Amino acid sequence: MFADDATMYLHITDDIDVAQLQQAVDALINWTNMWQLLISVNKCCVSLLNVDRVICNTSVNINGVVLPGVEHTRGVGVVISSDLSPSLHVNEIAAKAHKRASLIHKAFVCGNASVLLRA
Repeated sequence: MFADDATMYLHITDDIDVAQLQQAVDALINWTNMWQLLISVNKCCVSLLNVDRVICNTSVNINGVVLPGVEHTRGVGVVISSDLSPSLHVNEIAAKAHKRASLIHKAFVCGNASVLLRA
């Protein structure tokens, strides 16, 4: 409904890359301040998307608030886990489908299979 999400990706191999990411975040914050847009810092996070964990300080901050590291995050409706496995996203979709099917089954008194399939 709203196009107000931003995602930054950077291949991090050392502390210089982390500094570049921090500079990019700072540039985004400066741009949002210039256009009087608010950033919900409590909704921001850092997710390391790799198998081999980087052995450097990957802390990134917005206005002095260090962003928490997370194991999974949602981007444009897709759950992305740090190991890039689709299982968390698939499990979430399957759970939603099961809930909807249960609601449909409870809503109809008729037990006719063709009616339930259409619903």
